[in-house]
Amino acid sequence: MYALPELSYGYDALEPHVSREALELHHGAHHAAYVKGANDTLDKLEDARRERAFEHIGQLEKSLAFNVAGHVLHSLLWKNLTPGGGDLPSGEVAAALKKDFGSFDAFKEQLTAAAAAVQGSGWAAMSWEPLGRRLLVEQVYDHQGNTGNATVPILAVDMWEHAYYLQFRNKKAEWLEAFWQLVNWTDVAQRLTKVRKTDIGL
Repeated sequence: MYALPELSYGYDALEPHVSREALELHHGAHHAAYVKGANDTLDKLEDARRERAFEHIGQLEKSLAFNVAGHVLHSLLWKNLTPGGGDLPSGEVAAALKKDFGSFDAFKEQLTAAAAAVQGSGWAAMSWEPLGRRLLVEQVYDHQGNTGNATVPILAVDMWEHAYYLQFRNKKAEWLEAFWQLVNWTDVAQRLTKVRKTDIGL
């Protein structure tokens, strides 16, 4: 079963970039709903197996993917953010960004543009693509990406309206400016080290 993770900081710790009210609603209501949705769907799949009643299997599989992916991306987001973050990346992250995007500024511009261009609900992410062994930017529609199946997001920005509308209304650019002030590059660096060890056997 899935569980809502506790934040490593208080609901007011990201102010003024993310208000206490916005973070409390985002974590305590929206993220919690994906956790509940995933667990409820697992129960329904267990019932379907027991009863051998698979007429709704397609919708159940989609529901599980939607809710688990929402849970994973939100769990990642909370760790990608930190009070007093937003410094420039250094070390291996800086080197990887230069190699795969040309520069940090070029990467930041691409991720910001991808996030702002999400149509409807979704995310933008910097992900590791293990077959090509490179970082790339991807748009994520709802909660599932539109690039290769093996990509692993290591930095994600939520572009669902619940992430920013309470505080920034329809001003996506202001939410993205706030996001860059909170990025936890230490967390990103740790994730990059881990995902570089991924071998998908292809």
